[in-house]
Amino acid sequence: MAADDSPAKHTSGRPQLSSMRTSSYLKEHQQYRPPKLSPDNHFGIDTVVEDLQGARISPPKNISPFNGVPSKDDPPRILEGASHDFTHPNCAPIRGTKSDRLVATLIYKSTSPRTPHVPSPRFPSSNSDIPANLAPTTNIESFPLEPPAAAEPEPLDHLYGSYISPLCVTSFLHLMSTFPLPQGVGESTSSHRCLDDPEHPLVVELTLSPAPSPNYLSLADLRKHELIYRFEREWNVDVVLQRDTLWRRYPRLVVFDMDSTLITQEVIDLLAATITDPPDLGTKVADITHRAMHGELEFDAAFRERVALLKGLPATIFEQLRPVLNVTTGVPELLKALKRLGVKTAVLSGGFIALTSWLAGELGIDYAYANEVVVDDSGRLTGEVNGRIVGRERKRELLLEIAEKEGIALEQVVAVGDGANDLLMLDTAGLGVAWNAKPRVQLEANARLNGESLVDLLYLFGLTIEEVDLLTA
Repeated sequence: MAADDSPAKHTSGRPQLSSMRTSSYLKEHQQYRPPKLSPDNHFGIDTVVEDLQGARISPPKNISPFNGVPSKDDPPRILEGASHDFTHPNCAPIRGTKSDRLVATLIYKSTSPRTPHVPSPRFPSSNSDIPANLAPTTNIESFPLEPPAAAEPEPLDHLYGSYISPLCVTSFLHLMSTFPLPQGVGESTSSHRCLDDPEHPLVVELTLSPAPSPNYLSLADLRKHELIYRFEREWNVDVVLQRDTLWRRYPRLVVFDMDSTLITQEVIDLLAATITDPPDLGTKVADITHRAMHGELEFDAAFRERVALLKGLPATIFEQLRPVLNVTTGVPELLKALKRLGVKTAVLSGGFIALTSWLAGELGIDYAYANEVVVDDSGRLTGEVNGRIVGRERKRELLLEIAEKEGIALEQVVAVGDGANDLLMLDTAGLGVAWNAKPRVQLEANARLNGESLVDLLYLFGLTIEEVDLLTA
């Protein structure tokens, strides 16, 4: 028995191969041992702590298979390489509530870039870890070497491409996130539509839900916010903010100014240019026009002063000027589209009815109002005007008269103009658009468009380029 017990006594402290739980002595006796996987295959800090302490810290989770009926715990989800959840930012609101969405239309000013045209960088190879259209440039030589001037923000479109880049959209969404949301709303959602080209869009429509709190900032103040102006200058875009309402998508009356809006010239300046004696008359009239359009002079008095300088001109001068009128790019197409949509149109001009009515007939405009000059028996202008001047107040009155006659609510009226004498008309309409307007008008109007073609107006109604082409074909 002693002989049998002796080996056991000498080897009791040594591990025996048959009793080892692993094939490695070091792994079995090292200070740290990898944790065992829990039955539910969960591995994390809880698993490590539980393995060390020998007890579960968190209660076990009962997992039941999805029975096909969506619920709060089991939302509808499709798993095929990606996770998709149903959200409802653009759906009809819950019964008893109202939607509160803001639409921002971003239009790149491609005709007036502050820097030479720079196409967006393209990455034909899929080996790049930088998403296409997102990198500033593929050529280090194109990076600016000088800091921007202090008075003007750095133009960013020359870095990210002469279009509305993903960085431009992201920057705008970040800007809008700085404005407070309505009370009780935790987060906002956004969606976008490229209205012309999905790869290099010049027009992008963003829908924000909800709109920033009106108690903090009204829509009128938001449109004039310094951050919006700065963003427009940085990215070379026009930003048009509108409530997402039915009326935005379905206008019924569009009212235009004529000079520098439907046409690119000022008619009274063209008339003055035909007078050679005195030789400086054209320059003098043009200066008065410039000051009146900028709001430096009262329009009615300035118009009478300019007409007085035209005394003695033959009344046939209006017919002679017809071929000279240069219709703004996109006007015929825009009016054709509006006509096919059943929208009424009007031109309210501070110029002369002889040319305004003729142009309205040529373009198919429904209403035309302008000033009537007095002609003497010899067929020459007397330098006087019949009736009231179609100025600030009169344009507003005519807009209201036409809307009432057609039974159209002001929310469905759009006005387009460029001068200070158009401001009341722009403010009265549901949407007032400053078209390549004077600085004061740009600041006060509801919307600004500084492009080349007036067809851009259709994008403010939510139409895509496909729909615009269909309407203008």
